[in-house]
Amino acid sequence: MQKFLTDIHTHSKYSFDGKAELSEMLQVALEKGIAFYGVSEHFDYDAYLFRGDCWVADAETYFHGARHLQEDYEGCMNVLIGAEFGYSDDERVQAFYKETVEKYRPDFAVNSVHALNGNDYYHLSPFYTETSDGKRVLREKKEVYKEYLRLIRKSLDAPYDYDIVGHIGYVTRYAPYEDKALSYRDYAEEVDDILLTIIRKGKIIELNTSRGKGAFLPSQELLRRYYELGGRNVSYGSDAHGVDAVAQGRDEAIAQLKEIGFTHITVPCKGEYIKVEI
Repeated sequence: MQKFLTDIHTHSKYSFDGKAELSEMLQVALEKGIAFYGVSEHFDYDAYLFRGDCWVADAETYFHGARHLQEDYEGCMNVLIGAEFGYSDDERVQAFYKETVEKYRPDFAVNSVHALNGNDYYHLSPFYTETSDGKRVLREKKEVYKEYLRLIRKSLDAPYDYDIVGHIGYVTRYAPYEDKALSYRDYAEEVDDILLTIIRKGKIIELNTSRGKGAFLPSQELLRRYYELGGRNVSYGSDAHGVDAVAQGRDEAIAQLKEIGFTHITVPCKGEYIKVEI
């Protein structure tokens, strides 16, 4: 039995796709016995800059309101007010995130690759190319996945502070291929470079359960490789966008981590990494 429950990647209506008020999310987390609850609203400035999509939380409103709620729960639940940055190698995007960190001092930050040049993999466009005669053609899976992994590797050298490397394998959620898997065998060089860099930089790799049973990110295979290479900092995040998803898949995630050999969950808070026994 785990001594403390954690969920360090969640969203509320402060994010463009959140389904519940933060106050509702926190109340449900408390009722479920969560000891460390991390709020990580979307700051997908890449989508805003390249596409004009309003995928950036209103930082002033969010941090002001969330900090008040954090105070309300002091003594009964550790509420961590963070952010999820949608990485881009565009310097304007990186500067925005750096400014956000310096101005609002989030308790933690998740650094995630969601998109290529502002085009989220959810919308499928990164999987296709257009021929000279205007036809839309599906790109080779290996080309797309290697491109995605190169972006993750670049994200690890981001010029702003972050703690967690979010949901490695996000590209597989929406890939229009019969075989969606990002297998270690096919991308060993790229994956090892990423995992070793995470370890060297002392960052945390996230186990994200938002897609339900059998679709955790990263895969158990990649998590096992991280452990083999010496990695021990792993966080758990439901990526909940509504009250029903708070801590979803957590028991299975913890069982998976124990099977690999992990003994602790790592919770980031203001530069400190708290080890929570599992």
